[in-house]
Amino acid sequence: MDACELCRLDGGEVVVRTAQLRIVLVDDAQYPGFCRVIWNTHLAEMTDLVPAERSTLMAAVCKVEATLREVMAPHKVNLASLGNMVPHLHWHVIPRFTDDAHFPAPIWAAVVRVTPAQALAERLALLPALRTALLRNFNV
Repeated sequence: MDACELCRLDGGEVVVRTAQLRIVLVDDAQYPGFCRVIWNTHLAEMTDLVPAERSTLMAAVCKVEATLREVMAPHKVNLASLGNMVPHLHWHVIPRFTDDAHFPAPIWAAVVRVTPAQALAERLALLPALRTALLRNFNV
């Protein structure tokens, strides 16, 4: 698994780590609050997990989404599990706002606007509260 980026590296700032998964904040200047829920064991697909593990993973994804909604009040939350570039099971949990650089398209689409600097600064200022809420909501 040395070739797997998510086996070698944490994939961002680890906020929560359990025996099965980790929740990281992604360092993305355009998307403060962007989180990944990464399964620790190297697997590529949801169906590689047994049903109880799938439930654990999806419960974590939903808890991260709820926490983002609670703290950041986004217009929408995008959930994505692609794995085309990094075939290690992980979910993207992305707070979206109508003024973000790609809205309403996915964040991987072409940029359609520049997000106002003040809006980005306000979202960035919420990251300490997001960290605290994630720790609280995951009982860490």
